[in-house]
Amino acid sequence: MLERLPEFLGNHPLLTGALIAVVALILYTEFQRATRKYRALPPSEAVRVMNREGALVLDVREDNELTGGRIAASRHIPMGVLKKRITDIERYKESPVVVYCRSGARSAVAASQLVSAGFTDVTNLQGGIQAWQSAGLPVKKK
Repeated sequence: MLERLPEFLGNHPLLTGALIAVVALILYTEFQRATRKYRALPPSEAVRVMNREGALVLDVREDNELTGGRIAASRHIPMGVLKKRITDIERYKESPVVVYCRSGARSAVAASQLVSAGFTDVTNLQGGIQAWQSAGLPVKKK
């Protein structure tokens, strides 16, 4: 079987290229995950960090996304202005910080920015506020 692999790869350059691209993307993603300097936790574990360690909870969603509610006691700094307003939360550099957005993607970027700014204990809420609500956890509405 393996003796025919070079023939198959040579006869199917598009499939070979696609396979190489997919493997490269998987390796890149896993490398990024393994080398990130922040934790990524599901809602149940993030609650433990919030309760036991008294974490700052940082909501990085944009203003128009807040209508569905937010995690109680969270501080809202939209992702678009986080770099400018990072001085507002500098006193939390040595404290736990839990960052969330709608789905967890933007908050991962925010978590990286916080780590780059010198924050030492940063957690990204996996799945964001959507996962929080799916887990049946409470949100505060205006």
